[in-house]
Amino acid sequence: MRFEQRTSGCKMDVVITYVDGLDPFWQKDYEEHTNIPILEKRFRDWGTLRYLMRGIEVNMPFIRKVHLVVARDSQVPEWVNRNEVNVVLHKDIIPEQFIPTFNCNPIELHMHRIEDLDEQYVYFNDDVFPLMKCEPTDFFVDGKGQLGMAYHLFSFDMFKKICRNSDVMARRALGMKPSLFFLRPQHVCTPMIKSECEEMYERVKDDLHASITITRTSKNISQYVFLNYMFLKGKLQNKRLSKRHFSLGVTSVKKLRKFITCPTRKFTCINDVQLSQERFEELRRVLIDAFETLLPNKSKYEI
Repeated sequence: MRFEQRTSGCKMDVVITYVDGLDPFWQKDYEEHTNIPILEKRFRDWGTLRYLMRGIEVNMPFIRKVHLVVARDSQVPEWVNRNEVNVVLHKDIIPEQFIPTFNCNPIELHMHRIEDLDEQYVYFNDDVFPLMKCEPTDFFVDGKGQLGMAYHLFSFDMFKKICRNSDVMARRALGMKPSLFFLRPQHVCTPMIKSECEEMYERVKDDLHASITITRTSKNISQYVFLNYMFLKGKLQNKRLSKRHFSLGVTSVKKLRKFITCPTRKFTCINDVQLSQERFEELRRVLIDAFETLLPNKSKYEI
């Protein structure tokens, strides 16, 4: 279905953030600016980005444009069709004083600054995949985002601390006091409203900037600040997306392959963890074979 055939109000963009940790230019930048040795197991490439894009074309035909956000031009896979994919470099959207960054949170805080970004967009990490047919109403209904939201009390680990920070900042932007409980959005692709992100960002820009670090720390604020802001304003409704989560450290190879080739939910998140090289290679073969079975045809996003 072509964009011009869609009904008014259904259009939206997709933003994907991507890191190729095997890129030698990126590795050199990382070691020079962080003084931390590269752990290839942390940044290895699973080779699945093309299947995310195939899933978007097949299962989300209402998407107007795909934006791929990367640190530098050398990060873009050679198979990407730049006539169909808008490549966005970090320097295009992130203030100069925060470049380079090796932390997803500053990137997420500035996605709304992408040139020619639609008012409604869906943000994907590169480990989330659409496996079944989706509708625009899975993401937006009457101009409001649709996403599962949950309240949490304890924030002992880094991720939960960042979630709490994001909740506190969203409330501050709205003139609200911090809450004992904090909001945690569902971990899946997320519906964003550009004007709401812009408004929230400008209200607490100095505080957001103060939270930015070159690598991830517990003082950071994530994209959840925008989702919480939207939710507290009534611009996002609590509706969970159909998703199944896999952690590659404990996942059965048989179950993983079966779910991808015969999905029963619209999305899956495949979470990378520290694995032996042997286990990584086994799972990578299984993933690519399963995705090739489900999505065998090249998309317009590939050369």
